[in-house]
Parts: sequence; C-alpha cells; structure tokens
Amino acid sequence: MKKANIETIVGIFVLIGILCLAYLSIKLGKMELFGGDYYDVYAEFDSVSGLKKGASVEIAGVEVGRVDRIVLAPRYNDRARVNLRVRSGVKVQEDAIASVRTRGIIGDKFVLLKPGGSEKLLADKGRIRETESAVDLEELVSKYIHGKVE
Repeated sequence: MKKANIETIVGIFVLIGILCLAYLSIKLGKMELFGGDYYDVYAEFDSVSGLKKGASVEIAGVEVGRVDRIVLAPRYNDRARVNLRVRSGVKVQEDAIASVRTRGIIGDKFVLLKPGGSEKLLADKGRIRETESAVDLEELVSKYIHGKVE
C-alpha cells in the first residue's frame, strides 16, 4: 500500500515538472497558444532579402510585434508583401514608414516602424504605404569591387 502512495506522489511530481517545463518553453520561445491581442497591417517592399517570418517589429527599439507572413504582392509580382502583427495597444499612424533593418553588421533582420505625424491610425488589415527596403550588402560590395559605385 505504501508503494502505491509513493508512486502516486512521484507521478504527480513528474507531471508538475513537465507542466512547468512546457510553460517555460512557451514563454522563453515567445510563442503564443491563443493568438494574443494583436491586429494585422501589411507593407510592400522592393526587397526583403534576409527577413524571415517571426522577425521582430520594433518602434524606437522596443518590440511591438512580429512578422507574420512574407509573400509576393498580389498586384505586382516584383514586390514582397510583409504581413505584420502589431500589439493592439500600439497605434500606428497611416503615414508611418516601415523599413527592413539589420541588427549589427551581419545580424538578424527586423522591421522598424517610424511613427508618422498623422492623426489617422491604421485599422486592422491596413496598409503602410511608405517603405524602405533592406540594404543588400553583397550587391554594394559587388558594385564597389567592379567599379560601378555611383
């Protein structure tokens, strides 16, 4: 009888440990199980070279969202459409500027939002019209090497 009680206690202890590990994995991995409180906006870029789904979206160095999806723009097949999930407490003006930036010299890419001066805010599924594409370091070095720098 005592052996069954000890096995039950050990089983409960292991179950609690697994639940704690799952909770920490979700929090440290910045995953969300139930979607969170976000709204979606999108921007179209000439190039998003190196930007990946899940990259951070920042305003003034503060993370305010994530890149949700990157596809070719439906109207033009030569532009990239980037869907951004922004926390609902963060307001993005309709004249905001979205730019693809690199963290450090060869770091990860992220989307930087520069707030505009407009009173109008972007609604869910709104479009950020002003964009700045990623700087392609390889292309710049190639131009410099081959003497085509302007």
